[in-house]
Amino acid sequence: MQKWIPKRHAVRKDSDGKFPRRHLALAASTLIALGLSLLLLPGENAEAKRTAIPLNLELSPARAASSPADTAPLPIEEAEKPWTEVQVKPGDSLSAIFSRANLSPQILHELLTTAPKAKALNKIRPGQQLSFQIDDSGELTAMSYQLDKLNSLVFERGVTGFNTTELAETPEIRQRVASATITSSLYKAAQDAGVNQSIIMELANIFGGVLDFVYDVRKDDYFIVIYEELYLNGERLGSGQILAAQYFNQGRSFEAYRYINTKGDVDYFSESGESMRKAFLRAPLDFTRISSGFNPQRLHPVFKTVRPHRGIDYAAPRGTPVYAAGDGRVADAGYSKANGNYVFIKHGEAYMTKYLHLHKRAVSKGDRVRQRETIGWVGSTGYATGPHLHYEFLVNGVHRNPATIVTKLPPPTKVNAGEMPIFKNQISGMQLQLKTYAAQRNYTNVDAG
Repeated sequence: MQKWIPKRHAVRKDSDGKFPRRHLALAASTLIALGLSLLLLPGENAEAKRTAIPLNLELSPARAASSPADTAPLPIEEAEKPWTEVQVKPGDSLSAIFSRANLSPQILHELLTTAPKAKALNKIRPGQQLSFQIDDSGELTAMSYQLDKLNSLVFERGVTGFNTTELAETPEIRQRVASATITSSLYKAAQDAGVNQSIIMELANIFGGVLDFVYDVRKDDYFIVIYEELYLNGERLGSGQILAAQYFNQGRSFEAYRYINTKGDVDYFSESGESMRKAFLRAPLDFTRISSGFNPQRLHPVFKTVRPHRGIDYAAPRGTPVYAAGDGRVADAGYSKANGNYVFIKHGEAYMTKYLHLHKRAVSKGDRVRQRETIGWVGSTGYATGPHLHYEFLVNGVHRNPATIVTKLPPPTKVNAGEMPIFKNQISGMQLQLKTYAAQRNYTNVDAG
């Protein structure tokens, strides 16, 4: 009896001993499917690995080691060194200030010799402030010098020395109106109205061609002035420009308006466009009292004899500035026994002005001078009983009364005819304001009466 042997499933080979093609294809398909399934099926820690990667894609230590340039730490901005502030004291010098800031004389020398505009440091005044920025090694890296409340200089160390930067604040401009009635002098009336000295002096300069504030001012004259005041961060710094002004003198009214022409030049003109800057000033100095007028029969105060007084004497404190009455050239300047220190100015071919008894002269023979340029200071040299200015005005070599001759001279310049519409438009707002304030003042005075 034949024994039964179970059949085995054998893979048949081709006659050459190789597997059939369909079997090989089936095997390959099976292996590919198995590989894909292994890739798609997550491992036990797959989710944890996904959540462990931060959102900023920070590189792993292994990756960082392989790419050091890509993973260099970001630079940390160095904190600015603090500033040391030093206030200038009376009697201070730059070397003393640098010493208080623990800076060597060599650093001061380097700053003064390399920084542009460092010469401004030679003009430091008590109360001003210097600020220093010093590094850890004690070297000066920067310095700030406040010239005034609007302007500063900053010196910063560069490669070959110090560089300079100019800083300027822009102030806020506010408009102010002031008015006052003269009781004794323009200066006192303006002070009582709260007008500061710079505006008072500028007011006199503007009207100096039409009014002699020594000779012409009378009680009950009054003025109205519209001007700028400058503020920075709410703090008042001072006054700016006069925009318009009106002066009422013995029934006459004088108006002046600030005008910038098409070339950018600034000047003051009357309502009709006539320049307030006349060929000659009515008086060659500010706010003094007249002590002796033009008088051909005057009794001389020194010799007690009748001698012609061919000019005007202005009593003033010693050292009061004396101005050139008009543009011209110094024809002579020197000293004589009678005149003391004197200056003679030639104005063109026809006119000459003379200034006697000066304490000191500020010009020399041959110098060109401009109107209101200081030519000397009041004194009592020569035949003089006290400090005063003796002023003469000559036309073609003949003495004329300085108080009246200027009104007979050629008229001043005017706004160019082509610019008159621009001028009228520019001053119209100021005209309305002056008229409004004048009407209010007159109404108040009438009501008070």
